[in-house]
Amino acid sequence: MRTSTTLSLLAFFAINTFAFPSRMFDLSFSAEEKRALDAISAKIESNIKEKRVSTPLAPTFVASEQYVSNTGAHAFVAPGPSDLRGPCPGLNAMANHNYIPHNGVATIAQFVQGTYDVFGMGLDLGAFLAVFGAVFDGDLTSWSIGGPPSASLLSSIGLLGTPQGISGSHNKYESDVSPTRPDLYEYGNDYKVILDQFNDLYSQPLGPNGYDLTTLTPFRAKRFQQSIDNNPYFFNGPFTGVLVQPAAYTFIYRFMSNKSAEFPEGYLNGDVLKSFFSITGTPGTFSWTEGHEKIPNNWYKRALGDEYTIPYFQTDLTAAALAYPQFLSVGGNTGTTNSYAGVDITMLTGGVYNTATLAKGNNAMCFAFQFAQQAAPDLLKGLFSSVTQPLAKINGAFASVFSQLSCPQLQSIDASQFSKFPGSKGAA
Repeated sequence: MRTSTTLSLLAFFAINTFAFPSRMFDLSFSAEEKRALDAISAKIESNIKEKRVSTPLAPTFVASEQYVSNTGAHAFVAPGPSDLRGPCPGLNAMANHNYIPHNGVATIAQFVQGTYDVFGMGLDLGAFLAVFGAVFDGDLTSWSIGGPPSASLLSSIGLLGTPQGISGSHNKYESDVSPTRPDLYEYGNDYKVILDQFNDLYSQPLGPNGYDLTTLTPFRAKRFQQSIDNNPYFFNGPFTGVLVQPAAYTFIYRFMSNKSAEFPEGYLNGDVLKSFFSITGTPGTFSWTEGHEKIPNNWYKRALGDEYTIPYFQTDLTAAALAYPQFLSVGGNTGTTNSYAGVDITMLTGGVYNTATLAKGNNAMCFAFQFAQQAAPDLLKGLFSSVTQPLAKINGAFASVFSQLSCPQLQSIDASQFSKFPGSKGAA
């Protein structure tokens, strides 16, 4: 397929451009973090030099390079009463199999290493997500994949309170319209599986690669409308709606699909899907065991050289938005169900973007990242006694993203337009 070829080309070039994540953030990483990330990068560069790399035209499959162990040191261990698990099934599975600390609190370097080892996430994307989590959900060096960590697990300076982890990061790192988790203001939590939603996902018509993007993108459109219909405080934010929300869907196929010689891009069947989402049983009798997500047996990650990078993600994001323009409609319900209203993108961005241009090229991703960067100073004031250090760290992360995107210059944002959306509190 032409789209697959384009995506593989982007991924191939991106891995060669971003071999050293610590160099992307030289001004914001501590010396200890740089050493840890340099070690990860050196290991990966060595693999690329010594082993066969996927061609730009299509991923290869090399079982010995792509196999992900779920035995021995990585055997499944259920979370204990003090271990943290949250809304991301992939991160929960990584903790349950000791690819990140079993307690559910990991450092930036541990997240980068773990997401690469288990899923083949590109270092550029892994590093950005890890830094963003450490700044907005953690203590600048680490963060929780669930709720608030204990004080003994915190290391940083200037915190105004206990970091809330990813489960407490609504409108910053977590968003409405999850595939299987609830909208926060509809159910009162954002991390417990809604079995009706999982059953609906499981029942979708399969694509040529199982639960691939031809299945997941229409399902996202369905869930988007369900939020409008059922959540009076639904909000589709510039960062969380435009960027985070699509990741919740594309990551399912791009990371959870099982790679093989027959399906080098991956095939995601029902058994693998259920394993990653901690679901047992059959349609109509599904059961969810909270926090027991597992890496399936005989499971293989993305090919070496076919890592899922920021440019790769950008292509998926744009393709979905072209098919369903409502995904780029920033706005929300105004306090009642079915009251969705959008904001004026031109006014929001001072004329830099408009509805017509947002779906062109890199614009949607540029807009999302730029808005989050503009909103960061105000958001950080409620988290740290001084925003100097966290702002330097997050700005370093944004700078690394912008270095590979050709973005128009966004000078300021008019967030006053969000005042009519009661679900926009703390929006990024």
